[in-house]
Amino acid sequence: MFRPVLTGFALMSLAGCGPSATDPVATEPAATTGKAAAPLNYGASTPAATKPFRTTAVATFDAPWALAFLPDATMLVTEKSGHLWLVTPTGAKTEVGGVPRVHDQGQGGLLFVATSPRFPQDRQVYLTYAEPGEGGDGLALAKATLAIVAGKPVLQGLRVIWRQLPRGAGGQFGGYIAFAPDGNSLFLTSGERQRFTPAQDPNQALGKILHLTLDGSPAPGNPGAGKTGAATVAVFDPPENTGAATTAKGRTARTPAPNLTPAETWSTGHRNPYGLAFDAKGRLWETEMGPQGGDELNLIERGGNYGWPLVSYGKNYDDTPIARPPTRPAFKEPALYWDPIIAPAGFTFYDGAMFPQWRGSAFVGGLASMALIRIAFDGTTPREAERWDMGNRIRAVMAGPDGAIWILEDGDGGRLLRLTPMRGA
Repeated sequence: MFRPVLTGFALMSLAGCGPSATDPVATEPAATTGKAAAPLNYGASTPAATKPFRTTAVATFDAPWALAFLPDATMLVTEKSGHLWLVTPTGAKTEVGGVPRVHDQGQGGLLFVATSPRFPQDRQVYLTYAEPGEGGDGLALAKATLAIVAGKPVLQGLRVIWRQLPRGAGGQFGGYIAFAPDGNSLFLTSGERQRFTPAQDPNQALGKILHLTLDGSPAPGNPGAGKTGAATVAVFDPPENTGAATTAKGRTARTPAPNLTPAETWSTGHRNPYGLAFDAKGRLWETEMGPQGGDELNLIERGGNYGWPLVSYGKNYDDTPIARPPTRPAFKEPALYWDPIIAPAGFTFYDGAMFPQWRGSAFVGGLASMALIRIAFDGTTPREAERWDMGNRIRAVMAGPDGAIWILEDGDGGRLLRLTPMRGA
């Protein structure tokens, strides 16, 4: 897994897993004959009575979405409305210029931010956002150079290197980025936009995890390398439920020529992927919001189909059922799931010095659960090890270069929080 080299950067001048005794009890679905053990359900887990960390508020934002660390420990923080901030570890904020126009509505807006694996040399920053245009909006991936102009930070030479076309309606954009361990390519989550069936359509990028070069082209070695897709696809507004989606009628729209979606796709059948990260062994993990129930942690495999919208451990919002994953053994099961939901947002692996007992664990933010969750691993078998009530919806969580855990609260007035060990812990 790539880890930034901690070197100085001129922007600083702008302003100064082992088992736990608190492991929750999981409820286990009945195992299916001829298959591996069914995944455990941690939806009923309860928060620990005490927190082993101290929480320090660093800065406040309006609907923050994501954060990324620069080599000098300053941070970039996105606000959904389209603002990007450079933030020092002590909370001084300077707005970054040159941010693209975004469509700020519902779950759309300025979303993820990530720094290049070679940032100390190229100063490249990657952004994802809801891009407005003909027919609606779509997920866009852009990159630019972070520079200083007249003493202020600005994005220069911004260009879109990948976009979801044709555009249309619906939320759940995804937009999370994880760089490959060798730093030569990236993985991008693309949500299914609440339209259901495109997640199984090989001609559309919706409901997929894509594997791209650092310039946005299909990465070599993808399952569909060299393949092109259909010249037209069906685009429709979000249907009422999974059943209605199978008969939904929409407009026919042309795709860009050539349609490279099959060559870009790494995995298929995802709903709302709001977390993506590599572990220390180079394995790719993803957190995904289910419908009414059935949030997932998935181990992402090359060419894997994870079943949405054909199977889920949740049900439709109108209470109509969805087939359970054991009924369709061709699909990949989640590694674990949550029912009731936690609404996962943000996912990071920890390998810092402040909390040595947590090295190798992953942390997940919870929106609906208002929680921070620690996941421990026994090889490729994860378990929810601890959960803490944070009192607010958690939008993002990152392991900082200082060894602290950093989280963003959701919504207007969302705080950037730094978590450090309790004195004497």
